[in-house]
Amino acid sequence: MTIKGLVFKVLGKMEFEDVKKPKIEKPREALLKIGKITICGTDLGILHGKTPSAKPQTTLGHEGVGIVEEAGGALRNFKKVDRVIISCITACGSREYCKKQMSGQCEDGRWILDHLINGTQADYVRIPHADNSLYAAPAGKDEETLVMCSDTLLTGHEIGVINGCAKPGNTMAIIGAEPIIMSALLTAQFYSPAKIGVIDLDENSLKIAEEWGASETIHSGIDDAVNMIMVETKDGVDVAVEAVGAPDTFNACQQIALPGDHVANMGVQGKSVDLKIQDLWIRNINSTMGRVNTNTAPMLLRTVASEKFKPEKLFTHHFKLNEIMKAYELFGDAANEKALKIILTN
Repeated sequence: MTIKGLVFKVLGKMEFEDVKKPKIEKPREALLKIGKITICGTDLGILHGKTPSAKPQTTLGHEGVGIVEEAGGALRNFKKVDRVIISCITACGSREYCKKQMSGQCEDGRWILDHLINGTQADYVRIPHADNSLYAAPAGKDEETLVMCSDTLLTGHEIGVINGCAKPGNTMAIIGAEPIIMSALLTAQFYSPAKIGVIDLDENSLKIAEEWGASETIHSGIDDAVNMIMVETKDGVDVAVEAVGAPDTFNACQQIALPGDHVANMGVQGKSVDLKIQDLWIRNINSTMGRVNTNTAPMLLRTVASEKFKPEKLFTHHFKLNEIMKAYELFGDAANEKALKIILTN
């Protein structure tokens, strides 16, 4: 039996085409019928060569909400017809890294959906280690909101805010205003920073950032962002978050971090950057980077379920799954289209 899926062919090329319907291969797996999905900047990164380890002929996508159509015989937490949120990280739950709360490095999982195995941008998806790689969807909650708990909210929170050691009273600067940055902006407010500045090239994104809690925005195409921050703060910011995945923005973060404080790299860097260690060591700068582990998913799900936190504000466009090629075209021109996060419905 065949289904429809968006397949990564070669660099710069993808096709929405007939693919073989996945089936359960091991007893701890689940087969899901996809309900709602989204497009991640990492998906575009695969197409543009930022992730050379991604396998051609693989279905893209690592986020979404679906219904369990078939549950492997060894599954304990999920059964047929359960509504679930798909984790962007596949975790066995039993090996060394998972026990260290580093699921992003799982020896039999980690980020594999749309990277090494077929992903979620299709009618159906197979989920390995489903007990540890799915979350039960809170009853009565809109699926569009829940899709944000697959990856986007988690990465902004864990890799940007937590790794950046954000604390009450801190000053923060976030470079880039894409969805992952908006997630960092929203979740940073859990920690009551004194100021959060957002730096980007897109006026529409900066306007939204102001509406969602940014203390200040800087248009880096017009203003000298580094100089403005250093003049205003004297020595820099406590937390500098990079999410673009570009050498220039990483370099800016190195310049604006306060002595003794943090640079948190969230962006997927597709090539080498210049680590200015000759300047960083004498200022005692701490630099972090990494793949999300999804450890904070239960907390974020409870927060979303309480409706005190509304990530659905990130959604700007909606498509049907069979319109996914059009959705990618729009997402690839996000600045002109005023697009943040896109929802596709199967």
